[in-house]
This record gives sequence, structure tokens and C-alpha cells, in this order.
Amino acid sequence: MREALVWLAGEASGDLIASLVIKSLLAARPGIAMQGVGGERMRLAGTELWYSSEMLSVRGYVEVLGKLPQLLWLRHAVASRVLREKPAAFIGVDAPDFNLGLEAKLRSRGVKTIQLVCPAFWAWRAGRVRTIRQACDLVLCIFPFEKALLEKEGVAAAYIGHPLASVVPEKPDRAAARKSLGEEADAPLFAVLPGSRASEVSFCGPVFFEAAEQVLAKMPRARFLVPSSGPEREAQIRKLLESHEALRRAVRLVPQASHAVLEASDAVLVSSGTATLEAALMRRPMVVGYALPAVTAWLTARKGNTRFVSLPNILAGRKIVPECLAYYCTPEILSQALIDAYGRREDESLMREYEAIYASLRRDTPRLASEAVFGLTGL
Repeated sequence: MREALVWLAGEASGDLIASLVIKSLLAARPGIAMQGVGGERMRLAGTELWYSSEMLSVRGYVEVLGKLPQLLWLRHAVASRVLREKPAAFIGVDAPDFNLGLEAKLRSRGVKTIQLVCPAFWAWRAGRVRTIRQACDLVLCIFPFEKALLEKEGVAAAYIGHPLASVVPEKPDRAAARKSLGEEADAPLFAVLPGSRASEVSFCGPVFFEAAEQVLAKMPRARFLVPSSGPEREAQIRKLLESHEALRRAVRLVPQASHAVLEASDAVLVSSGTATLEAALMRRPMVVGYALPAVTAWLTARKGNTRFVSLPNILAGRKIVPECLAYYCTPEILSQALIDAYGRREDESLMREYEAIYASLRRDTPRLASEAVFGLTGL
């Protein structure tokens, strides 16, 4: 067994989580080789990247078909190399549609497998827990209720807290964040996050920017900050903005700075996903929007097991932020909801909900994850 860990993170949020744990592991054991599939944060943390996580940048039932040959090739390539090199463990980070099948294959051949971020079987596709049981030696859970659910199903699990709760400031400072970004102290400032993947930006971007344009018509002093996850997304967003001449003068793209953008903002328009939790931890009122192709929206609705899709609402157990999804993700609905969210920027009841979420998730996530990895692998 080599003193190596192989990672596979499929998108920006996984790249971030993995990078934090990798730093902690290397601080404790500098000699361990970190290798696999990921993004820039993982590379900077000390990972030798075999392939970029951009190769997995796809979503939905319909959209995956176009990339299926590439995805199958990547799964085969990673599996072959892992089986040949025999690392101490393979760690899949989120991306369960890709990682679970790969983990099951590797585990059946004697490779220890860890899934970092529990697949949301509790929200939809409840039967997936059987696949998790087959695929994973250990699941590292980032939400507090997941550990008991998995152990009830015979899956070894550890709760490590959510890494975002450790990197987001305990008391976000809107004024300081605005100053650092060079934004006016008193102008209405909105964060717009249409997604980190190309397909998300393609579907959510046009409706988000149309909604922002409608907000600007009613609030002429408004400014809009759009963080981008990398050069490809920035170029894609700039292309979309070409058809919004009035809005372009009020929009600023801020590369690799979602934390600063959210901290500086008064309200947030965000696609469903980890960014909704990031906005909640920053204590910002938000509108969750998600545009989907019609077939994907229909299939997703049929498989849903929870009343909500956004993490703030799921964690609170009730609706604390509006969700405008699929057919209801229109510029008119989003723009009015975003104006309403601006009016909630000092809402004490919403802030109390956010504080409770923050307290439940804040742990020393990198340390706990590292201890769990060392415990399983014996490194």
C-alpha cells in the first residue's frame, strides 16, 4: 500500500472542501502523496492533478447524455490508475452520480473508499443508501443529521461539520467587505450567483440577468457583483451580459471572490446548491432560483423527497428563504423577490435562523476529516 491518497472532486464546492482537508492531512503527514481529479484549490493545496474537474462539469438527466463518452472514459482511466498504483484510499468528494459507481468498483477490488459529503439520499432517491452501503467504507458527513441516518442503514459514518462554517467569519462585516472591493458604502448592492458550472450558467444566467435588469429599472443606484469560479465561467458570463446594455454598467465581475462578494452584499440571487448555504452563513437574505430544461425539471420533481431544495430551508426545517424553481424561475418573479429580500437585510428573525444554522455546522472540519481518514487507512 502506497502512502498516497487519490481524490476526485467534481465541481468548485468539492474542490474547496477537498483542499481544506488536504492541507490538514499534509500538515500532519507531509510525506503523503495527494493525487487525482480536482481544481485549482486542490492543486495549490499540494495535489498532483491527473485531470481537471472541469471534465465532470455537467448536470441533470438530459444534459449528461452529451458528455457520457467522456465521463465513461474518465471513470475507466481513474479506476485503472488507482488499481495499478494501490493508494491507501480513494476519496470521492461529492459528485455522487460519478463517484459512487467508481467507489463500488474500487472497493470490490480491495481499495478502501471514502465519500466526503454524504449524497443527499434523505432529500431524494432514498434507495441510493443501498448503493452507498456497497460503495463506501466510510462516509464523512457535513450535516449533523446524516450520521444517524447512515448508521441506521449499516453505513460507517463520521460527522465532521461543514467546512464553510469554519472559513466564513463569525461576524460578517459588510462595510469592510465593500471597502475592500471598492464599492460605495450606501448603494444597494446585490450578489448574483448563477452557478459554478457551464450548464448552470447557461440556464440560470439569462433569467438571472434579466431579473437584475428589472431590479435596476426600479432601483437606479443598484449595483450587482458577480463572482466567477474561473476564466471559463467569466468569459461565459461576459458573453451573456452582452445582450444587457443597461445592466452592464451596473455589473462587476469579481473572479474567485464569492466570500467577499456575499459579505459585501445586501441581498443575494443564487442558484440552488452550496452557494445558498454560503449566503446563509454570511447572514444575507437571498432568493434561490434554478432554471432547468423542461424534461429535467419534470424528472427531478418526481424524485423529490423533501419540501425544499435549498440548504437553508432544509436545515431550518421550514421555508426561511424563497425558492423560485423551474417554471417559477422567471425574471418577473425573481426581480420582485430580490427587491423583497433587500428589505429583509436587517430582519432579526431571519438572522436568528441563520445563527442557528451556523452554530450547528461549525466544527474543526479539516481536523475531524483528517482523523477519520487516518483512522480508516492507518497512515
